[in-house]
Amino acid sequence: MESIQSLLQNAAKATRAIKLLSDADKKAVLSALARQLRLNKDLIIAENANDLVAMSDEDPKKDRLVLNAERIEDLAKSVEDIAELEDPSAQVLSEKTLANGLFVQKKTVALGVVGVIYESRPNVTVDVAALCIRSGNVCVLRGGTDALYSNRCLVAILQGVLEEYGFDQNIVQLLPADRKYISELLTATKYVDIIIPRGSQQLINYVRENAKVPVIETGAGVCHTYVESTANLANAAEIVTNAKVTRPSVCNALDTVLADASIAEELLGLLSPKLQAFNVEIFADEKAYSYLEKLNYPFLQKATEEDFGREFLDFKCSVKVLDGLEEALDHIALFSSKHSEAIVSEDAESIERFLNEVDAAAVYANASTRFTDGGVFGLGAEIGISTQKLHARGPFALEKLVTEKWVVKGSGQVR
Repeated sequence: MESIQSLLQNAAKATRAIKLLSDADKKAVLSALARQLRLNKDLIIAENANDLVAMSDEDPKKDRLVLNAERIEDLAKSVEDIAELEDPSAQVLSEKTLANGLFVQKKTVALGVVGVIYESRPNVTVDVAALCIRSGNVCVLRGGTDALYSNRCLVAILQGVLEEYGFDQNIVQLLPADRKYISELLTATKYVDIIIPRGSQQLINYVRENAKVPVIETGAGVCHTYVESTANLANAAEIVTNAKVTRPSVCNALDTVLADASIAEELLGLLSPKLQAFNVEIFADEKAYSYLEKLNYPFLQKATEEDFGREFLDFKCSVKVLDGLEEALDHIALFSSKHSEAIVSEDAESIERFLNEVDAAAVYANASTRFTDGGVFGLGAEIGISTQKLHARGPFALEKLVTEKWVVKGSGQVR
């Protein structure tokens, strides 16, 4: 294939086809998709195995690639949940009749063709397609080569459901995984309405720098947890451990622990056995290194400047000892990717300052950053976590897959 232009043209044409689908049609398609995911579980697992065998067991991204029976069931349930959410398109936002008799209405409409570029996560294929169908959008998917077999299988199931109901299969399309087509997608202003990159900072930077189509950034997360001097340290150790080890390869996982100097030694004494149980490699600043060295922590490295502001996506984290809230706020402002940030504290004033002053899509007091997720927040599945400020911020889910349109009705008025 020399060009994907014909695929993009078909996607643009399909925006008219999806507008013909009723609310009941969309729900029926999504319910059928959930059934087909369950019925084709063994096929999906077999195709996913072809992807898994090509990736090293040592690669932290491998966990994101896995589709097992439990995760397929979770996908099916997520699709069913999306089907039950209210369609965000065609909602009337305001209406009025002007003095000259013109009826002016503002309503929500689908974005159109949504292009998503992502890496190593085949569940994104289903999540994005379901969200786009529910909101009346067409999706053009460009998954990574790591998940090629899985994505092909899932899109075949999706398109099979659309065909079964007599709907245009181009409502959901999977582009070739070859990187040479990315540039064509990023510059297809005639056919694609928005591009959403989901993945590494390298991917996001490439898309931002090369796209002519409008971009909403999602994915990269450099997440901090600041343990303040008044914190319940037992709780802090549990929160930090959860944020780091439950799924270290995802964007809401913890990357840096910031410890107040007054409690740092005691905190690390509680935290070190918990992290050691998961073989977490710690990159520690001078003070933290001295404390952890006394504890004979086995996976210990001296931190460099590059270890702060680094998204590890692995059983690794950095630790820095700071003097007070002001230093913590300064550090986060310098190194945060504006994804998710947390404070552990019993001081109400410190908590309020942190929540108000930290510039991030999600801020937490006394809780793990791992909760930043569209499903957890009651939004259904998500396309990703937006770290920018225009159009969408935080979980980029169903409610944000629309824009606005003005509808004006008259009876011959002229200006």
